[in-house]
Amino acid sequence: MAAPSPRSLTASRPDDPGRFFEDFCNWSRIAAYRRLVQESFAAQAAGRLMGARQVRLHHDHLLVKEAGTRQKTPWHQDQPYYNIDGAQTCSLWIPLDPVPMESSLRFVAGSHLGPWLMPRTFMTSESRWFPEGSLAELPDIDSNPAAHRILGWALEPGDAIAFSMLTLHAAAGSATRRRALSLRFIGDDVTHAPRPWKTSPDFPGLQDELPAGAALEHPLFPVVWRQPD
Repeated sequence: MAAPSPRSLTASRPDDPGRFFEDFCNWSRIAAYRRLVQESFAAQAAGRLMGARQVRLHHDHLLVKEAGTRQKTPWHQDQPYYNIDGAQTCSLWIPLDPVPMESSLRFVAGSHLGPWLMPRTFMTSESRWFPEGSLAELPDIDSNPAAHRILGWALEPGDAIAFSMLTLHAAAGSATRRRALSLRFIGDDVTHAPRPWKTSPDFPGLQDELPAGAALEHPLFPVVWRQPD
């Protein structure tokens, strides 16, 4: 956080007593991230969960809610914000601090089966990605939680939650400091889906190197695990 990348952002308002800080795609410049991606069990676990023969890192995502942060993470799917198509996706959300249930991620079970839902900005609910009306809107889950099977867990450092990039999830603010690193892995069927808008995270110039529908065979997305023969 003392030396953020150009992709970093604050996802909370100036009057928030805390701060919601995010940063992306730092594995190539931070050695500890690179070791975690390349040497830990994370990629193998993702590969087995996806049923993939080969696993690539799509990106890493740091999420820090400082103590007293009010900003919620609204219900959303991750994949509509990205530049990929395919079903073999896996996010590993890894906390660095104890996370009580009231500050932890919540998930709608079964939502990974789709459909894709409209991605919006967290603070202002703008549709900066897909045009208005092109995707279904999210249901108002919080107004009728009994209509959904909602899962969540209190976590300790050393725990991790694995979920598809289409799984609906959300989180409240945090009374205590809540640091987490999310590793986004992709499997065999994931292909490049160039967008006419800036994705989150963005990969400038990639559309000039990889056509739509191509495998993400590019140094930006290193192979981090292969199934043994």
